[in-house]
Amino acid sequence: MAIRRNFVFITTVICLLALICPLQALSDDNPVDVIYQTSFASDPHWTTNNPSTNYWDPNVLMYHFSIEPSTGAYVYTNVDYERGSFTLDYDAIITRIDDGATFRFGLSGSEMDLNQAPNVLTQFTNGKFGMIMWLHLVTPGSKLMEVNSQTGDTVTSGPSAYSGPTVKYELNKTYHVTVNYDNDHKTLSMNVDEKITGKKIWSYFLNTAEQLSGMNRLFLGSKGDYGMMNRYAVGYIDNVRLTAPAVVTTTKTGTIPLTTAAIIPTTKATPKQTTVVPTPVPSDTPASPSAGVLAISALCITGLLCTLVRKKKD
Repeated sequence: MAIRRNFVFITTVICLLALICPLQALSDDNPVDVIYQTSFASDPHWTTNNPSTNYWDPNVLMYHFSIEPSTGAYVYTNVDYERGSFTLDYDAIITRIDDGATFRFGLSGSEMDLNQAPNVLTQFTNGKFGMIMWLHLVTPGSKLMEVNSQTGDTVTSGPSAYSGPTVKYELNKTYHVTVNYDNDHKTLSMNVDEKITGKKIWSYFLNTAEQLSGMNRLFLGSKGDYGMMNRYAVGYIDNVRLTAPAVVTTTKTGTIPLTTAAIIPTTKATPKQTTVVPTPVPSDTPASPSAGVLAISALCITGLLCTLVRKKKD
């Protein structure tokens, strides 16, 4: 009898430990502080000087943009970021991009000018090399650095020139874009994946040479772009999220910096523009198991074991 009781007790403890350990791992991995986040389920009230073409679209629950060179158009929202590592995530679908037009979105100071320090911008362009992607940086010290997905392009400043195969994006396809800045190593990277399939499209980095700071706005627009007018980059952005590594205080008051990582459909006609209206893509973020579910599982296992022991006894 005593042997059976001990067997039940030990088995129960092992089962509980097996269930609790994964839960701890899930809750402790990669903690982040969310600086800003919106899924556009409601109007985020971003500021713009052209509300007729840049606006929250309640029909598709995304933010519609139309960017035209030489107009000085902008859209922005203030964020509480000053310095340190960060990760910016968003989804984008471009429904139209004329020759000479550019979609750009990222972090900036109050100037929101692509040529003025500091800024970190992701860009989808249609120009000399066709429809390619860019990572654009102007450091606080006013050093311009860029890299794009065209193989062998020489625009990149310094030794970080991209040497992989040319990669181009497509219209009416949802892309998930991630920009990660590592303050300790002074590196800035851009990753572009297909939102639906998860397929990696393009990824590259820049060595910033100095630490980034002074960027307190998320913005998109054409300030600093002096190209020909009547050329448009049109589409939607969704699931915007800016995070920083969480500061976890230990018993010795040490800090542990870590890191992180956000679908879209198509459009409303604007003057001189031809667009499509996108269909919302379902969110595919997996949910973590709750502590309640794990506890119930453990109790079920314990009850089953006790029942088996009683039957053996009878």
